[in-house]
Amino acid sequence: MTFDDAYEWLQANSMECARLASLAELAAWDQRTYIPKKGHAHRAEQLEMLARLIHARATDPRIGECLDVAERDCPADPLLPQAVNLRMWRRAFDREVKIPASLAAALAGTAARAESAWETAKGSGDFNGFRPLLAEMISLTAQKADCLSTGHERYDALLDEYEPGATAAGIETVFCALRGPLMKLTADIAAQGRGAELPASTYPLFAQRQLCAELVAAIGYDLQAGRIDETVHPFTIGIGPGDVRITTRYTEDSPTPGLFGCLHEAGHALYDQGLDSVYWGTPMGSAVSLGIHESQSRLWENLVGRSAAFWRWAFPRAAAAFDGLRAVPESAFVRAVNGVRPGFVRVEADEVTYNLHVLLRFELERSLFRGDLTVADLQGAWNEKMQAYLGLVPRHPGEGVLQDVHWSAGLFGYFPTYTLGNLYAAQLFAAADSAVGPLEEQFARGEFGPLLDWLRKHVHLHGQRFTAEELITRATGAPPSQEAFISYLTRKYTDLYALDKNRS
Repeated sequence: MTFDDAYEWLQANSMECARLASLAELAAWDQRTYIPKKGHAHRAEQLEMLARLIHARATDPRIGECLDVAERDCPADPLLPQAVNLRMWRRAFDREVKIPASLAAALAGTAARAESAWETAKGSGDFNGFRPLLAEMISLTAQKADCLSTGHERYDALLDEYEPGATAAGIETVFCALRGPLMKLTADIAAQGRGAELPASTYPLFAQRQLCAELVAAIGYDLQAGRIDETVHPFTIGIGPGDVRITTRYTEDSPTPGLFGCLHEAGHALYDQGLDSVYWGTPMGSAVSLGIHESQSRLWENLVGRSAAFWRWAFPRAAAAFDGLRAVPESAFVRAVNGVRPGFVRVEADEVTYNLHVLLRFELERSLFRGDLTVADLQGAWNEKMQAYLGLVPRHPGEGVLQDVHWSAGLFGYFPTYTLGNLYAAQLFAAADSAVGPLEEQFARGEFGPLLDWLRKHVHLHGQRFTAEELITRATGAPPSQEAFISYLTRKYTDLYALDKNRS
């Protein structure tokens, strides 16, 4: 077998796995949006079957044989597409062969059942009724972690799936650096009293849908290659080239959950739409990590979407859409959507307190997989940590331990990537501003192309050519750190709340 023969087979197999995975993604999207209530059991069986098929192809012994041949004549330059694909195919294969097919299928089937059960439990606040499925999901995920373990703690194996190379100890160091400054900034802002709020009003859903579509199209989301739907918990899902879908949730009491949910998910979608379609189905056409993915969603939601400059352009559109905003000054609106008020719900949290929500989940997940915390004690532990970090105690499980879909889907180790994404986003934004800015002057004119083009060139089109750390270092000139993020938050909220003036 020649190099070309081996590489061609590996590429074809990779694309076949990707097509099967895209069918699973489509089925999952339907289950979270439009499936009839009585269709969930059958959908779980479908997803379990697809998981078995994908696992069988991802662990085909011929992959190892072809990798052995191709790696002998691998291009010397590690940045060439063939070298990148071979390197990442090897990583994926070495991981997948450690997971039994029965476990892969059980994880997929249980996740499908648990997600549906979670939606019901969240609405009713019935954590006790959901506990058995959650315990099963944790048990299966622990088995997976044990299969993938390299001798360190279980949580490292789970983190590595979403942020390759990350460790629990490394994430703990990140939070140690963030906890103090974030809690101090929160306290300083709280001392100024309650900030501006949007007026009580009705914000019609049809107007929210129209405005959201206009805003995400303006920042670059291609609605001819995607769509916006509604769900209990917002998400983005890449079905394939030309089909990247986003969801959000609307409430008539306020326009902000729908608006910022759309901007957040559109950030994810811009990344997926910006990957090189020539390489779809291979590592070169895939995102490098969830931390980098989250950097795109958090950047567009917050550094763009919550900026005063963005609303100089967008506020007239919002005021025209909603009667409740027509008497609101633009400056008051900007202050309201940047209000810092500890709350129960992570996806609606402000930029300052958001990472405290993530810290809470990271510590709970780590304790669960260390065996220091049981599912029976999870609700109480959640409430204690929320009291410690945010000064709040959930009134019911729906705004506490049941608020996120992630655990029902088995996405343990995912949450820390939100905080990594915030750090990466601040660094990337500062670098882009230096290169093609001033960005805020462009936002005020409704011009978002220069920022998106810069991100396409420095992030999206590289696929998995670099690790997350390498990508950030190359794009910004410095390795990832919390400095840009803390500087951004301090500067922004000192100005918004006149903290220096009030201290003097």
